[in-house]
Amino acid sequence: MDDLVLIALFFTQTTALRIVLGQYLGFAAILAVSVVVSLGAAALPDGMIRWLGLIPLALGLKALWELRNNDDSPEKAPTGILAIAGITFANGGDNIGVYVPVFATQGVVVYVVVFLVMVGVLCLAGRFLATRPVVAKALARWGHVLFPIVLIGIGILILVAHT
Repeated sequence: MDDLVLIALFFTQTTALRIVLGQYLGFAAILAVSVVVSLGAAALPDGMIRWLGLIPLALGLKALWELRNNDDSPEKAPTGILAIAGITFANGGDNIGVYVPVFATQGVVVYVVVFLVMVGVLCLAGRFLATRPVVAKALARWGHVLFPIVLIGIGILILVAHT
């Protein structure tokens, strides 16, 4: 759900191309780490995943700070491809803990293809949500305020949930 809300918010502030590229880049990083760890070539130390929460927390605090300092014309949220990829990676970092045992015991190819297709579906669902008149109106009015709050919440959740 949090991914869907973030993607819908992204659609109010940047282009579909940036969103899709950022989502795929971030998710590809999640899959790459999961594959490498599942192959035993590397291992994430215990408790490392929680620190991924610092990425959305920092981006959210930055956006909130810019919003506070620019009351008359709020800055856009971080919506570059790399920022979207970083948020996607941080928000999906807990997936690594699920993917690693699956990849290690079940294989990789089919799951990777399905996950990559589902990223596209998630982007389409976010676009659909963001273009509903009621949702679009609310996001247009409150999205610049909601975006940093959602990012900060996700960052805190990741930091706390993985202690």
